[in-house]
Amino acid sequence: MTTPAPPDGFADFVASRSAALLRAAWLLTGDNGKAEDLLQTALTATWRRWPHVTEGGNPEGYVRKALYTTYVTWWRRRWRAELPTEVLPERSTGSDIADRQANRDAVRRALAGLSRQQRAIVVLRYVEDRTVAQTAELLECSAETVKVQAFRALAKLRADPHLRLAEAASSSATKG
Repeated sequence: MTTPAPPDGFADFVASRSAALLRAAWLLTGDNGKAEDLLQTALTATWRRWPHVTEGGNPEGYVRKALYTTYVTWWRRRWRAELPTEVLPERSTGSDIADRQANRDAVRRALAGLSRQQRAIVVLRYVEDRTVAQTAELLECSAETVKVQAFRALAKLRADPHLRLAEAASSSATKG
């Protein structure tokens, strides 16, 4: 069985935009493997409709919408249990790389505490700098829903202990 050739322009689009799309998928899922699966699912949906997608003149918008709606409605549940280990990881020594990794982990944990819709809204609004109207259109909800959910998500993020600990560690490292 042979794989059909990609539609005209699809391979070029994937080559040029997959890094940015994968970054958005990672921000949504917080996991490299799940981000790759999410992007592949969105690209598969796009592949099937590529001629229609290119007629609209905004293939990236179509893929991003497929990415976010797939993420919000994904049927798989995330596993949140701890992984046992024999050796505890070393504590941060305050080096730049460790601080960045700790901050990244704190953001990932904080985002994991949000609902799927809130997480998608935070990524769209504050990472990708989308407007309320653009976010509502991509997620197929009202602008009011975007505003309310963004407000609730930001309140949760402000109160998140992981982010407060990361902020305290960053400020003490810069003072010392």
